[in-house]
Amino acid sequence: MITLYLPEPYIRALDRLVKEKSYPNRAEAIRLAVRDLLDIEAWGKKANG
Repeated sequence: MITLYLPEPYIRALDRLVKEKSYPNRAEAIRLAVRDLLDIEAWGKKANG
């Protein structure tokens, strides 16, 4: 578990993404974002492929 503090504009944008993209909650949206970042940056996989 990680405690994360985000600036208010980030939280508002994240909440908008949750609503518009139908993520079940903030945590799942953040998990997917971290996974995608690790795929690209740490594991060398290309985005969308």
